[in-house]
Amino acid sequence: MWDRPDILNAAASALYGIAVLLALFVAVAFTIQLPIFPLREVRVEIAPSHVTRHQIEIIVRRELKGNFFTLDLDAIRHAFTRLPWVRSVELRRHWPDRLEVRFEEHQPLARWAKTALVNTYGERFEAAYSGPLPVFTGPPGAAKEMAIQYEYFRRRLAGIGLRPVQVQVSPRRAWQVKLEGGLTLELGREQIEARFDRFVAAYDRAVAPLEQPIEYVDLRYANGFAVRIPEAGPPETAPKRGRETG
Repeated sequence: MWDRPDILNAAASALYGIAVLLALFVAVAFTIQLPIFPLREVRVEIAPSHVTRHQIEIIVRRELKGNFFTLDLDAIRHAFTRLPWVRSVELRRHWPDRLEVRFEEHQPLARWAKTALVNTYGERFEAAYSGPLPVFTGPPGAAKEMAIQYEYFRRRLAGIGLRPVQVQVSPRRAWQVKLEGGLTLELGREQIEARFDRFVAAYDRAVAPLEQPIEYVDLRYANGFAVRIPEAGPPETAPKRGRETG
């Protein structure tokens, strides 16, 4: 090797190149640590509805450490997502001195019993909210499915002027829907949407004309359904052929 000048020259050039790169790396690392790239502006692109200016200012003062290059974006993002109403947050550096913040807030869809809220993605979250919302009650992990079914119930009932105010799923996966005004629909565990559609289709001709208020409709029948009128005692049963067990 020592008698091969071409190899020695190539090795020397490689070492020289590595040394230059290391020197540049050290210089850049040193430069970006200098207080000559201060962050001067934090801009929230979309005004949040529930996250307050005070909450944002607290996180900015506490978490924005370093300059434009040395900001710990992961730490800042984590701090923002710990706020009750923040579902996600996007952070972007904009040269030379600005940080842009974009929030996605939870949009409340329902209350989860008395302990939490459910957003439009079917995710549970904990936050204070005083507005009117339907109530979901069900086993752990059922919130997403209930959110999907609730939207189906809401759309179908809107066509006949009704509104769901409570959806309940039992541990055995039996569904029950309570409507504004107190009427409860018993759907059982199978063919939930088909049974629900049967009620919607029959409502104008078989339910709405009844002079007495109805408190309960049992839709767990193959053909027809049973209604319960408070003053009448036992349910009145529509024509049917056999009863399903779901």
